[in-house]
Amino acid sequence: MSAPLAGRHIVITRPAGQASHLAQALVALGAKPVLFPVLSIFDVEDKGPLLDVAARLDDFDWAAFVSPNAVEKALEPILARRAWPAQLRVATVGRSSERALAAFGISQVAAPQERFDSEALVALPELQDMAGKKVLIFRGDGGRELLGDTLKARGATVEYVACYRRGKPDLDPAPLLKLWSDGRLDAITVTSSEGLANFVDMVGKLGQAWLRKTPTFVPHARIAEAARALGLHEIVLTGPGDDGLVAGLAAYFGTAVHAA
Repeated sequence: MSAPLAGRHIVITRPAGQASHLAQALVALGAKPVLFPVLSIFDVEDKGPLLDVAARLDDFDWAAFVSPNAVEKALEPILARRAWPAQLRVATVGRSSERALAAFGISQVAAPQERFDSEALVALPELQDMAGKKVLIFRGDGGRELLGDTLKARGATVEYVACYRRGKPDLDPAPLLKLWSDGRLDAITVTSSEGLANFVDMVGKLGQAWLRKTPTFVPHARIAEAARALGLHEIVLTGPGDDGLVAGLAAYFGTAVHAA
């Protein structure tokens, strides 16, 4: 089938400005993407620690970026002040982050190619012998500690830098509720557990009732677990990243059972 998603309204919940790659891939398969960002990304209120690190980059062996947001929010102020040190190696967790780094001129990156999470990152051969290495981890406020804890256990000195903070957007769910009411909202894509919790809150009681019956596509088992805990009934665990989501959607709606 050349357009397995023809006419399907598929919700993309990525933050504003980060949905275009997935949306374009869905449009190419005939879908009608519905953009409904469930996370807002803000600058940190105090950029002092980030600017302090910018002045000390030459002291580090590795810099790890946990997301495209971390790339953008860290590199914009850093590269406005100085060049990236040639010897400072870079690691990240996914293809979206690799693309973001490439946009800033950083193309030599250690990154997993099969799974896109901290577990896959710390499994890379380059990050096994970390004795005496100094590592920067650029991330949002809070977040998982697995990456830093694992590298510390391998002998590294780890410094975290919060370069952005997350919030819940103030969006009107009426367009989604109308699509649901008309029977034309076909699927949801969710790429973080925090975003899923925001989405459930943002659509209200009526939306939650429809959401529980709507196919929800997630690229990681942790998000699937969160979805089950929130009472969703039809959760489709796909391969990692945007490519995994697109392939999962195409396979699901391309079957005779789900064909229009």
